[in-house]
Amino acid sequence: MVAPITLASELPPDNQNQSEFSAEQLAQVNSVSQLSDVQPSDWAFGALQSLVERYACIAGFPDSTYRGHRVMTRYEFAAGLNACLDRLNELIATSTTSLVTQEDLATLEKLQAEFATELATLRSRVDTLEAQVVELQANQFSTTTKLNGEVIFTVAGVLGDKAADQDGNPDNNPNLEDNFILSDRVRLSFDTSFTGKDLLRTRLQARNIPEFQGRVTGTRMTRLSFAGDEDNQARVDELYYYFPVSDRLAVTVAPIKIELDRIVKTQSPFKSTGSGSISLFGRHNPIYRVLGGTAFGLNYDLNEQISLNLGYTAADAQNPEQNNGLFDGNYNAFAQLFFKPIENLDIGLTYVHSYYAGGGNTGVNITGGTGSENARRPFGNVATSANSFGLETSWRISPKFILSGWAGYSIAESKISDDEADILNYAITLAFPDLGGKGNLSGFVFGMPPKVIQSSQTEDENTSFHIEGFHRLRITDNISVTPGLFVIINPEHNDNNDNIYVGAIRTTFTF
Repeated sequence: MVAPITLASELPPDNQNQSEFSAEQLAQVNSVSQLSDVQPSDWAFGALQSLVERYACIAGFPDSTYRGHRVMTRYEFAAGLNACLDRLNELIATSTTSLVTQEDLATLEKLQAEFATELATLRSRVDTLEAQVVELQANQFSTTTKLNGEVIFTVAGVLGDKAADQDGNPDNNPNLEDNFILSDRVRLSFDTSFTGKDLLRTRLQARNIPEFQGRVTGTRMTRLSFAGDEDNQARVDELYYYFPVSDRLAVTVAPIKIELDRIVKTQSPFKSTGSGSISLFGRHNPIYRVLGGTAFGLNYDLNEQISLNLGYTAADAQNPEQNNGLFDGNYNAFAQLFFKPIENLDIGLTYVHSYYAGGGNTGVNITGGTGSENARRPFGNVATSANSFGLETSWRISPKFILSGWAGYSIAESKISDDEADILNYAITLAFPDLGGKGNLSGFVFGMPPKVIQSSQTEDENTSFHIEGFHRLRITDNISVTPGLFVIINPEHNDNNDNIYVGAIRTTFTF
């Protein structure tokens, strides 16, 4: 009698790195001759062919081959032989021994002896795999959650003579705080999916990267895209749940602060703070940063070319006091129409209505902290509303060249007077993916940070320009280094201010 063998078929060693097939992809084969890459030149072929045709005990792949048009290896043959051994063991165990002839048993014993080494190797490999599976199941983090991490080390500094201010006398400007710094940002994201199509993201963050504004440079135009300083105290800085309602409609709910670029498409190749532009202004249109907070968003695809984004954010939704809460405090209501008129060309038309109660910790911040102080608060820190309009485009001219840009226009109104102000910003960006190697990215940004071009109070007299260049160098799949430099010409839209240069070397680790 054939000794019972409890082995499962396994890929041979030289095929382990090939893509796997599911059980549904396997098709039953009733003859060895159907396996096109098995050569019928050895005695064992005929013996196994006879067993397969009699007991239907081997499975091949949909194209009736063993992963390629080549001679069947001894390991593959042993896997097929093992399948026949399992089949005959099953017949014997169910007391249908009359179906198994003594001649076939003798053939199997001969085949077992011939392929004893290969069968033993299969046994060892299967045992090892089973042990690894048990270990993974016992120590897996979660069946529904994946941990993603990002760590940034940066060396950065500002260069120039004097810090900026808004008056017309450069003689009283303070000296620029130009000491170089070494700092970090750490993010751990727990991405959970319950259906395979939804996403619950919980992100922890700790960082100590200075903003390069205020007393350092005197202007918010010099802010880094990845800056923020909480003395490396870890906190939940992002929490949202995205889920599809249908094939066309998806919903995003965020109980704590979230930026609009998590809900809508920005058409910018530089929006990532870990791998995109060095500057905050260079990420995308400032219209997406006018007010972050608790958010609710809807994304509806009208067809493959057109989609509509609707949403609402509240800055202090968790606060029940007067002039706060979900509907009584600072808020945004936004809409964006995204469409693709031709292949590789994306266009977004954006509208945002904002209201700021003024005062308090949040205050008025019409431009998302990237323009002049006058553009940020054209009437001071008083109750203000704004209607903002944006145009965003991105054209992938070739796989290695992307031309993008945006323009943003805001009309601000004071809620305590009849004062109004018009605020404009724009930018053109050039992206060169894979320049010098796969995974690299070279970028160039030229634009004008938000500027008050017309006001019943104070207009920005001159014009600032933002000029930036950076190159992300991919060292490995998990490490990249991005040196970058940008200059602000006439900071605060005041040509009495000296130009300010900001340089950084950002090293990003992902896992």
